[in-house]
Amino acid sequence: MARGSRDYGSILLGSASEGGTRQRVRIQTLLTVFIVVANLIGAALAISLSAVGIPEPTVFQSRLWWINFIVVPVYVVVAFVVGTTLGTVVVVRDLRWAIRDQRPTAKDARRANRAPWQLVLIQGVLWGVATIMFTIMYGVLDPNLIPKMFFVAGLSGFVVVAVSYLLIEIALRPVAAEVITAGYRRRKRSGVRSRSIVSWMVGSAIPIIGILLVVFFGAFRDDTSKIDLFVGVTVLAVVALSTGLLLTVLTSISVTAPIRSVRNAMNRVQRGEISDVDLVVYDGTELGDLQVGFNGMVSGLRDRDRMRDLFGRHVGRDVAEAALQRDPELGGSERTVAVVFVDVIGSTTLAAGRSPTEVVEILNRFFAVVVSAVEDHGGLVNKFEGDAVLAIFGAPIDLDDPAGAALATARQIAHGLADEVPDISAGLGVSHGPVVAGNVGAIERFEYTVIGDPVNESARLSELAKRDPTRPLAAGRAVHAAGPGEAQRWERQETTTLRGRTEDTVVYAAMVGNDAGALKDTAHQGASEPS
Repeated sequence: MARGSRDYGSILLGSASEGGTRQRVRIQTLLTVFIVVANLIGAALAISLSAVGIPEPTVFQSRLWWINFIVVPVYVVVAFVVGTTLGTVVVVRDLRWAIRDQRPTAKDARRANRAPWQLVLIQGVLWGVATIMFTIMYGVLDPNLIPKMFFVAGLSGFVVVAVSYLLIEIALRPVAAEVITAGYRRRKRSGVRSRSIVSWMVGSAIPIIGILLVVFFGAFRDDTSKIDLFVGVTVLAVVALSTGLLLTVLTSISVTAPIRSVRNAMNRVQRGEISDVDLVVYDGTELGDLQVGFNGMVSGLRDRDRMRDLFGRHVGRDVAEAALQRDPELGGSERTVAVVFVDVIGSTTLAAGRSPTEVVEILNRFFAVVVSAVEDHGGLVNKFEGDAVLAIFGAPIDLDDPAGAALATARQIAHGLADEVPDISAGLGVSHGPVVAGNVGAIERFEYTVIGDPVNESARLSELAKRDPTRPLAAGRAVHAAGPGEAQRWERQETTTLRGRTEDTVVYAAMVGNDAGALKDTAHQGASEPS
């Protein structure tokens, strides 16, 4: 899937679809690399501060050689082995469910949420031990080194802890995503504000305190030169700038990654791609709430589109669009429309000679031909009445030539049924005239329909058309109202009084010899774009 919708905000973490052993190896590798990098930063900071940043009192005294060249290197190696071992044990123990590709339980979720803090705690303890041990060891031989070593080791430890936490949190995003997806979210969360405060403390506040201490102790030491004071302040300022920049970058990454994923997903939604837009929620702060809210919004859009689609299928897309654009009301208005009525011939015999499944399959093919022809000419399938269909042309969407569109539709249906559904035939009747079109029913449940004489006339014509289903019948007023291109395809048959009517109807029939090619050429005659 596209990056920014299903990933974890960093190319280092791969895709959410990756999963399995490969993702676990990736996480473990990143954790190890990130922790090593954080400690290297801390070690470089401690060395630079001890040697240059706070040169006096110096640690390069002959009596301190065994601490500088034996104790310190040995402790660094031991701390690295211990930290790596304990970190691996913590990850394997607390994330065993993830390693086995299992769904986390509530207990697993709690362990996963505390894993970053435990890994950071290990780093903090190791640097805390180093701070106490080196302060005591250097202080025993030179008491003047006590404040210097405590500040240098303590500041370096704080930087390591802060950098480690931000990096570990990034590395464990896939695990956090699985926990959140399983429905377990932290009750007490470290927010964006907390991250910013930590970055400020370690990157700015503590180095500034160091600068104040350097100036304070330099002012009360007779052997402190201006050069020493300048160098010390400069180094601490560089430390503040570098650590502040590093922590700001890491904090901004943790903030911008979720925002960027939401932005990219929003762009896809604007393009209409909502079927597969589903953000991975991997952030435990307010930004995670933003991701959750976006997913909820997209889910609502999917439901809305699904309801719109189902609504359109039930009542017709034009009726659905009209209803969505304005509040539907009961009642209607007088419109001049054309009506096509399609009635299956011998439906009882059809049902008696076949299984219900076969009957439904044949009827569905029949309805497909009818619906396709009606939509080709801009009409609306208003009703499915058992094995009959009522189609309207000219409401709710206006057409320039509704009569011509209805007549062309009837001819297309007749040819389509003969070619595609030979198992079934139907009588088709077309009428034209004024009707009342609108919503009928109760305010709690209503439907769009048309009421008027053309509806009754088209139904009666469909009964008459069953004598020869290949030739649809139309009322004279429908043919007279149609454009000349379509009207010439119909010929006058008779004048008769249809069942249930008192007035005579002049009956026209579609002329024989209209092949499928002619129908395709005139498929849209009489229809126009919606007004």
